[in-house]
Amino acid sequence: MLPVATTINCKGRLLDLSEPVVMGILNVTPDSFFDGGRYTGRDAALRRAEQMLREGAAIIDLGGMSSRPGARIISEEEELERVVPVVEAVAAQFPDAILSVDTIRARVAREAVEAGAHIVNDISAGRFDEALFATVADLQVPYVLMHMRGTPQDMQQNPEYDDVVREVLDFLIEKLGALRAAGVRDVIVDPGFGFGKTVAHNYRLLKNLHAFRITGCPVLAGISRKSMICKVLGVSPAEALNGTTALHMVALQQGASILRAHDVAEARQVIRLWQELEQDIARQEVEG
Repeated sequence: MLPVATTINCKGRLLDLSEPVVMGILNVTPDSFFDGGRYTGRDAALRRAEQMLREGAAIIDLGGMSSRPGARIISEEEELERVVPVVEAVAAQFPDAILSVDTIRARVAREAVEAGAHIVNDISAGRFDEALFATVADLQVPYVLMHMRGTPQDMQQNPEYDDVVREVLDFLIEKLGALRAAGVRDVIVDPGFGFGKTVAHNYRLLKNLHAFRITGCPVLAGISRKSMICKVLGVSPAEALNGTTALHMVALQQGASILRAHDVAEARQVIRLWQELEQDIARQEVEG
């Protein structure tokens, strides 16, 4: 097994992942499943970015296209108009912040990075734009490689796997090889909770999240307020913070390096409690 990378190079700035960090979600979309429409204006997005940074976000992930189940893929021009001005504004207002752009398109990735983004987060693993891997390599920025079966419009129509952990891991390893061949250096892997998986698939992946560390890449867990919580508890996304917190602890215990979350302060609290638990385990090992 490869040692898991503990730093990633974000356009000349090293992000320390020796301890878990939070990626705060900033959707500048009208239709995201939880916070759609709240932060579409520049001023609202800046206020939200400031709040997340104050609460301890290490990364802010800006997205201009919803990927909720059933969402349509918007035009490239619409995505650019939504996300690039906000990236530029947040980068100007908070020059020390590390920004990620959540996109499936090479042109959006390039323009967002040129506007101030440091990371490309792609739900499609390069399947929707064959130029994306080469673009990320040319930009020399980290890349979040996620597994999704199908598209947002059809991904939840009866997804089936013989062995979801093995199949998702095999997919990520294959795509990781393609990224390395293209020249992408820093990669984060994401099993894609809720993207073409049933509730049972999601919990099997969470229980075995440690398996994805075999890639040698930091592992991102995107669980926040998703249907894997809502369907089990019978709650809405607005009521799913407690369930999110519970599953974040499991993700950390299973080796997650990054928690992608709507609620930064609460995710940071989970990390702090996990750290205390790990320190106690370490003390017992020394004493024993």
